Amino acid sequence: MQCPNCQSKDIGKIGSTQFYCWNCFIEITMMNEILNVHQIEADGSLSSLDDLFTEEERKIN
Repeated sequence: MQCPNCQSKDIGKIGSTQFYCWNCFIEITMMNEILNVHQIEADGSLSSLDDLFTEEERKIN
């Protein structure tokens, strides 16, 4: 798996469909072969970054 944001392969698994990029510090969730990308805020909440990527960029190859 490669991070859709920074293209790093330094991805850790934090759940059955959840991953974390150790390079750019975003959380990635896999749903129906589409990646949902979230930024973790200071209070621990998640903000979606999906609008920064096309659906094609978020598809799992």
